[in-house]
Amino acid sequence: MKYYLILLITFFSINVSANEQALKNIIEKQYPEIKVQSIKRTNFNDLYEVYLGGQIIYTDKDFKFLIVDGRLVDPKTKVDMTAESLAEFEKIPFDDLPLDLAIKIKKGNGKNRVAIFSDLDCPYCRKLEKEVLAKIEDVEIYTFIFPLAIHPEAEEKSMKIWCSNDPSANWIKFMVEAELPKNNGDCKSPVPKIQKFAKEMGIQSTPTIIFGNGKRISGAIPLKDFISLM
Repeated sequence: MKYYLILLITFFSINVSANEQALKNIIEKQYPEIKVQSIKRTNFNDLYEVYLGGQIIYTDKDFKFLIVDGRLVDPKTKVDMTAESLAEFEKIPFDDLPLDLAIKIKKGNGKNRVAIFSDLDCPYCRKLEKEVLAKIEDVEIYTFIFPLAIHPEAEEKSMKIWCSNDPSANWIKFMVEAELPKNNGDCKSPVPKIQKFAKEMGIQSTPTIIFGNGKRISGAIPLKDFISLM
């Protein structure tokens, strides 16, 4: 009995895998410009979760329909399964970040690590700096200069900070007091490499926060929520 059970489980696993590969082939044939990053069958009939282009869609094994911008919620547990899956897909292993390109600020023993993709002309970034980052302890903060196109002066201002004799102190000073150091800001810029990395990871907004466990959050969050995720 045990032997047949093992055979049945093995057959089911192979069959599911074959269905997923077949579905991947169908999608990529119809949409050759989009890379399918993950496919898995859900626990709900013939429904498959497909992660592509930074979003989750749902379909059947033959790609006969598409559910786009929908949320899959377990009716028993009330858990938003789409949100949980997205959170896993969006994780970035902390050591995969280009940490040498960041402004580093160590507070206390620095036992926790967090990275922020930040634009100094972004009001939510300043809010995060003043109301959260200024109040947490025992953390090492890596700030990546990530000026958005809607803030045309942000990169020039940021370079004055990056090129100063103390980028960490001057970053905080500007975010709190809006005061820039006096220099030409003409040293080598980390911004192009940061922008390239952000594009590869699907980071498009500020602030984007990466916690030590890889969890990614977009937008400013309250102090207590920030601490709970550290």
